[in-house]
Amino acid sequence: MTVEPAWDYYRTFLAVLRHGSLSAAARDLHLTQPTVGRHVGALEVALGGKALFTRSQSGLVPTRAALELQPHAEAMAAAAAVLVREGSRGATAMRGAVRLSASEMIGIEVLPPILRAFGQSHPGVALELSLSNENVDLLKRDADVAVRMVEPSQKALFARRVGRVWLGFHAHRQYLDRHPGPARLEDLQHHVVIGFDKVPAYARKLRVGGQPITRDAFAFRCDNDAGQLAALRAGIGIGVCQFGIARRSGDLVPLLTREFTLSFDTWVVMHEDQKKVERVRAMFDHLVVAMTDYCATAGPPRS
Repeated sequence: MTVEPAWDYYRTFLAVLRHGSLSAAARDLHLTQPTVGRHVGALEVALGGKALFTRSQSGLVPTRAALELQPHAEAMAAAAAVLVREGSRGATAMRGAVRLSASEMIGIEVLPPILRAFGQSHPGVALELSLSNENVDLLKRDADVAVRMVEPSQKALFARRVGRVWLGFHAHRQYLDRHPGPARLEDLQHHVVIGFDKVPAYARKLRVGGQPITRDAFAFRCDNDAGQLAALRAGIGIGVCQFGIARRSGDLVPLLTREFTLSFDTWVVMHEDQKKVERVRAMFDHLVVAMTDYCATAGPPRS
């Protein structure tokens, strides 16, 4: 008699696939390493003895059988997540959970007061905020609503453009008290410029003064956007910041706005099916209004 593998085995398989080791998967799942090994072994037996991983110096490498199994296991994980969220949402329409996804800077600097207002209007709704600069897969229901800096292409997604977010060079007043502000882009070579260590995807095609952006341009490097903003606020140097965020403090001064600005179209997105879920639609509509207001005041200063 064939025994169907337990869902836990597939969840463990995905964790090992994602982390590349039994120990890391065990930490992620709050299990012991032997338990993770038993789950993988039991799944291999249930699948007819097919090996799912091979060992290498860099960790566990998925076999062809594992890669073929991956999309099916991910579909099961997405379905399980939906069941958990739906089950937690309570009996009434405006009770339960709404999961929201946004980039680090939007989620940390822009959304908190917006979500506070939503929570005050809908006290029965629990809010889950997922922060990542990678777009989550709304088709797999990794989130209910997302704020994105790129237009969604999938037909099953429902989206509203809320405006543009603009970024430019800024420095704290304390830094400018110690260093004369740059008059031209070329002057940045005489300043501490805050930036990244690894070039992010959006920056690979950017040019500043006709030159590509590389890590060598930065004297202070951090691949976390919030870390860069913290360095900017501490007066360490000159960095790129959203104009809307900079205006809130009053201590971050925009620089070189005629020479360099960067902007992204901003969208609020959800799955078409979620339009029927009252609490999710309420969050979507609330974000559209609030993010439209933010984008309207987040442009570069007028000369």
